[in-house]
Amino acid sequence: MAAPHPPNTPVRKRAVFYIPGYDPIHPRRYRELYRTEAAKQAEISGYDISLTGRQGGARYGWDVKGLVDGADVDTSVDVLVWSDIVRDSMDTSILATYLQLLRTAWVYISCGALWQLMRLRKGPVIAALYPVGMLLGQLLIALALCAATVSVGKTALVPLLGLGGHMIAVVAGIGVGIFALRWFKAKDGKFFAYYLMHDYAYGAATLGAYSPELTARMKEFEAAIVEAFQSDVDEVLIVGHSSGAHLGVSVLNALFADGSLHADGPAVGFLTLGQVVPMVSFLPKAFRLRSDLRQLSRRDDIMWVDVTAPGDGCAFALCDPVAVSGVAPPDKRGPLVLSAAFSQTLSPERWKELRWRFFRLHFQYMCAFDRPGDYDYFQITAGPKTLRARFRDRQPSKSRIETPVNKNTGVGQ
Repeated sequence: MAAPHPPNTPVRKRAVFYIPGYDPIHPRRYRELYRTEAAKQAEISGYDISLTGRQGGARYGWDVKGLVDGADVDTSVDVLVWSDIVRDSMDTSILATYLQLLRTAWVYISCGALWQLMRLRKGPVIAALYPVGMLLGQLLIALALCAATVSVGKTALVPLLGLGGHMIAVVAGIGVGIFALRWFKAKDGKFFAYYLMHDYAYGAATLGAYSPELTARMKEFEAAIVEAFQSDVDEVLIVGHSSGAHLGVSVLNALFADGSLHADGPAVGFLTLGQVVPMVSFLPKAFRLRSDLRQLSRRDDIMWVDVTAPGDGCAFALCDPVAVSGVAPPDKRGPLVLSAAFSQTLSPERWKELRWRFFRLHFQYMCAFDRPGDYDYFQITAGPKTLRARFRDRQPSKSRIETPVNKNTGVGQ
């Protein structure tokens, strides 16, 4: 067992566990993102950082060497992968996706979550409605093409073939409509309609409860974190991005609840980035998540920092995930809600370039800032300060939202 890490002692060795959001792509994308963006930030901010790919091992990851403020720091980064679960959930037909659309819309509307979410931030709600509008638009285009083909076919063929011409025109119209829908799905890398629909449908399918396959994977995450906690590292840092934020909440609370993590060991930090917690915690059967939010928020043996930005239209920017979910206890201690303030930490030229690239901005938290403030992802993950030491005296954002708007606040099963 590692000895407790004194709060003011520099970190020499750190274990980072990154939990991605709902993403079907292999985690090497995160390694390459870290490699390229760390190099940019190091050049801007005047420190050294290098990355080495890891060969083999039970988990995908890489090793980082940082020289920040004159201190050498070794960091191991492990990605807690659930992309295979995501891919399986996305492996559906066009018809099944439209049925998902109907069911997901019904879930959010019938339980009142949609109206409650709209009281927080319009951006993520618009992002949630985007795939609905886009998929319905694609369906209308396909139906219009189908009708036009049938009309033209009847005009050309019925005088020649009679009823046979009518049948050919109808079959051709249906074929054109199906071709159009398949074309839209094949081009979803540009439209993101199917991807986002599957994302929102995944949580709605269980009304906010964790699926059995995800619960089993979270157990594997817990085992990996405990292994690092029992090693000779000075800090164990869990980073949850987007949907990975609420997975991190439940994983960490389970480890503190069973005593696997405690104050007599390495420092434990929890960094949530671009979180969308309310999309799940507002659903009627998100009992475990709401309970975990409540319990984790009262702990003083973990530093929880939640970073979002109003410029990120895919996140619930500056919404305290515990408070808005309606489960804040009287002795609540976290999270510390901070803004990445894209309009200030990015130069006007860079901000103009990225402002309307919504999906790119959702990943900006793990990228370089050309006018960095006190939030620097690479100093946090590869620098000599623990998360607690870095943000100990930082005040929360004044524009944070703490109003409890969720009506589904049950924490018992």
